[in-house]
Amino acid sequence: MTAIEHLVTSGTFSLDGGTWDVDNNVWIIGDDSEVIVIDPAHDVNAIAEKVGSREVKAILLTHGHDDHVGVVRDFAHRVGNPPVYLNPEDHVLWDMTYDSYRPDAEIADGDTWTVGGVRVKALHTPGHSPGSTCFFIETGLPVPASAGAGRAVGPVLFSGDTLFHGGPGATGRSHSSFETIIESIRTVLFKLPDATVVLTGHGEPTSIGAEAPSLEDWIKRGE
Repeated sequence: MTAIEHLVTSGTFSLDGGTWDVDNNVWIIGDDSEVIVIDPAHDVNAIAEKVGSREVKAILLTHGHDDHVGVVRDFAHRVGNPPVYLNPEDHVLWDMTYDSYRPDAEIADGDTWTVGGVRVKALHTPGHSPGSTCFFIETGLPVPASAGAGRAVGPVLFSGDTLFHGGPGATGRSHSSFETIIESIRTVLFKLPDATVVLTGHGEPTSIGAEAPSLEDWIKRGE
């Protein structure tokens, strides 16, 4: 049966001359034979162990910050060099981590991948970064207890650092924009069904229905 698996890995995030300790959510979608991995962060061994002998059909990156992409090259090599996908607008961030190594393929809004009979769709949601991309699964999938569920649910959104429990992703650093992330959330994410479970890049899950009523408060608060 196709399901979602979850790991939390720990490391650092560096940008604009600062470095911070962070815990990242790593998401694996698939069945007993094949998976897609979203944002394999920090701990190659732990993620590879979770994948096991299954084929990794693709590595999908929500954006190019180093905590999300810093071990992608090593992880891809470890699991048979599946294609690595990144929205090209985030090459400016990717290039802060890698000199010559490049993603294998570009992500464009509306692109789809299929794993275990489930379709994963890319939604371009700039703001946290120029190429920030969320991934949407329209069909319900079991979500692990570590992600706050453990039962069959409605649609699922992997939001990266665009939408969190309690507000939008950070926009106070280089290559980010509060106005742009609000527009992405308003016009793309909040058009999804209220029942959509939001699995974030950091921290606990939420839902579209839980976050949508707070949009105007976020705008007034600003970032």
